[in-house]
Amino acid sequence: MKKQLTRLAAIFLAVLATISTTAKERPLTQLPYAASTYQPYPFPQNELPKLTPSPKGYRPFHIEHYGRHGSRWLIGDDRYSLPVKQLEIAERNNALTPLGKETLAELRQWLDDSYKRDGELTQVGAEQHRGVARRMASNFPQAFAPGTQIDARSTLIIRCILSMLNAMTEIKSIYPDLNFRSDASDADVYYMKNPNSTPERKDAMKKAKKALKKFNTNHPVSGDWLNKVISNKKLITDSIDVENLTEKTYDIAVNSASHGTRSKLIDLFSPEEKDRLWERRNAYWFHYAGNSKISDNLAPFSQANLLRNIIESADTAMTSPRQSVNLRYGHDSVVLPLTVLMELDDYGKEVNKFNDVAYEWNAAEIFPMACNIQMIFYRKKDTVNPDDVLVKVLLNEHEARLPIKTDTFPYYKWNDMKKYYLDKLASKGYTEYHK
Repeated sequence: MKKQLTRLAAIFLAVLATISTTAKERPLTQLPYAASTYQPYPFPQNELPKLTPSPKGYRPFHIEHYGRHGSRWLIGDDRYSLPVKQLEIAERNNALTPLGKETLAELRQWLDDSYKRDGELTQVGAEQHRGVARRMASNFPQAFAPGTQIDARSTLIIRCILSMLNAMTEIKSIYPDLNFRSDASDADVYYMKNPNSTPERKDAMKKAKKALKKFNTNHPVSGDWLNKVISNKKLITDSIDVENLTEKTYDIAVNSASHGTRSKLIDLFSPEEKDRLWERRNAYWFHYAGNSKISDNLAPFSQANLLRNIIESADTAMTSPRQSVNLRYGHDSVVLPLTVLMELDDYGKEVNKFNDVAYEWNAAEIFPMACNIQMIFYRKKDTVNPDDVLVKVLLNEHEARLPIKTDTFPYYKWNDMKKYYLDKLASKGYTEYHK
């Protein structure tokens, strides 16, 4: 019996050792990933890869695109004011450390500078879209031949409209002999921005929101950084909204990159605090867009209308011998679920526990400011046969893998791609537009 117990103990210890060595571990998430949706474009900086040449005889003739607006000011009346008001509580109680006084001074400067600039595009954001447009025109010159029809649309938000205009201006400076049309209309909002929400999806998202709330409760914001700026710990406990102050101060810090600067506020936060803030935000965006039983696998279908619009627009373009480009400018809340819905690279993978999301899925890889999806269509010269059309997809200008078989990666047969996506939409009941 004693030998059996000894053997069992040895087995138990071996199992523990195995668990400890195979348990999921990941490095702390540092900037720019830790900036989540506020990181600037491109990422990694200036490391865009060379594109694979097209198969022999094929040339680009059409582009479908959706891009997020460029870098912007923060959105919300209290984004800049709340941190100031909170630290002024400590100031009135003579509880600010020297670093705290410096912090409050910088926050006041951000508040002053942001006056009446809620969510506005910055100069950095404008330059981002000029760069994306310039590279698009340079990478696929055959699609921008004289006479090409450029059709650009934007949501009604001014930062999106200005992003569109900056991109159009850049293309026109390179190819002035094109036909340009731009529009920003409420008539297009049903596929450009609004979530496609059936009753089933609405119920699923409510369920996911409850699960996210539980996750956040178990992963609270520590607020340790406040000990560097406020000397009175009791004041922090009794009078400071730690979570709100932490998140909004951090937002100001990381979004400083939207202005081409690096705020000293970033240095207030330890690597562990940055990681926790990223983890919570990553979980939020997964609940919003990820493929998971938590949301009955319906979250990414918010962009069913947009995917259908892209398919129909591309099919229309194939009936014409003329080159054409359809550009759309909107939001991260669209690019992210569209990426998941299209299953680009590995972002459509199913993850069913919030505790696993940080190890399996990173929204920050998908949606920096000015993030974009480009679909480049190829056909042989002097043909308009849709059965012979190839397409490749770029996610932030990187060639993406699709959930479709091909012998010519990154090129896929359009008919195969179209069938896959239409079948996928139909499998969840999205057989038509939901306005």
